[in-house]
Amino acid sequence: MRHQVHELIAPVPGTARQIHSFHFGPEQAESKIYIQSSLHADELPGMLVAWHLKARLAQLAAAGCLRSEIVLVPIANPAGLEQVLMDTPLGRYELESGQNFNRRFVDLSDEVGNQIEHLLGDDPQHNVQLIRNALSRALAAHTAETQLQSQRLVLQRLACDADMVLDLHCDFEAVAHLYTTPAAWSQVEPLARYIGSEANLLATDSGGQSFDECFTLVWWQLQQRFGKRFPIPMGSFSVTVELRGQGDVNHGLAALDCQAIIDYLIHFGAITGDVAPLPDLPYPATPLAGVEPVATPVGGLLVFSALPGEYLEAGQLIAEIIDPITDRVTPVHCQKAGLLYARSLRRMATAGMVIGHVAGSEAYRSGYLLSP
Repeated sequence: MRHQVHELIAPVPGTARQIHSFHFGPEQAESKIYIQSSLHADELPGMLVAWHLKARLAQLAAAGCLRSEIVLVPIANPAGLEQVLMDTPLGRYELESGQNFNRRFVDLSDEVGNQIEHLLGDDPQHNVQLIRNALSRALAAHTAETQLQSQRLVLQRLACDADMVLDLHCDFEAVAHLYTTPAAWSQVEPLARYIGSEANLLATDSGGQSFDECFTLVWWQLQQRFGKRFPIPMGSFSVTVELRGQGDVNHGLAALDCQAIIDYLIHFGAITGDVAPLPDLPYPATPLAGVEPVATPVGGLLVFSALPGEYLEAGQLIAEIIDPITDRVTPVHCQKAGLLYARSLRRMATAGMVIGHVAGSEAYRSGYLLSP
């Protein structure tokens, strides 16, 4: 194991922070896997899974079982991890700027495209390596002015040349689910099976330049620009894995998720070992544009009548909003059929608040598809 420390810009003197990356396997391997956790710093199940993974990967490396270089970042957001206000963690948005920690990663598609246009050829592997080198150089040349920008750059630099990027998150109250692209689904489906993902949400560009899409979009956009002239494979695929809800931090679940990721990496060929049988897929992949964010029209006490993991029919009751002053009870129904895969932790709703997400089979939304 190789331990690297990456310094971030200190907002004021005496507040320096670092990102720690742990590198396993051969440095000059033919493939590279990048795994990080808790980019939203109030989402901690992945951090415990990463801790389990660190120990397992060290054992596998010592036994000579790693074919790929595997880079692990257990704490991807040290800046957000310290944001605790009156005993409440606030690790989703940076307090100074209000920006979501998982948005606005650097878009280098045009810059890289301009650098490589006159160097592309007929060999797809040559083109892949050319793009990776250009992407690494472009990120190395970028400078940061704030701690948040430097944090984003460190993470992008660590992952930009990886064949696979796994970003471990969780939702509020949820079943396991994941986000990836339609093009990557055939490669990601075994992970969905091993991890028991109950909703698998596909989009090429969901908006916001999130961490996972800042890699896949580069390759997709270069394909759109040059694909009719030169063979450009998708040199990287990314997955955001949502490990249930914020309260699901325990060794039992973490050990299961760790083993699922190990099984997937064996199936992928990054680790030597016997390939575990693929479990059934609990729910088919569906478009992210088919997700219904169910909102309440009024505020009040939020009393759910549906659990994450339930399949709902169109018009089914999800919750009631109770006004304890007027005694008014407002039912909230979903409009579309689908799987309720996540719901709010809060139990006092405000008017217009999204209280749950239902994964439907038909796309009906467009534009920005993510939560704020």
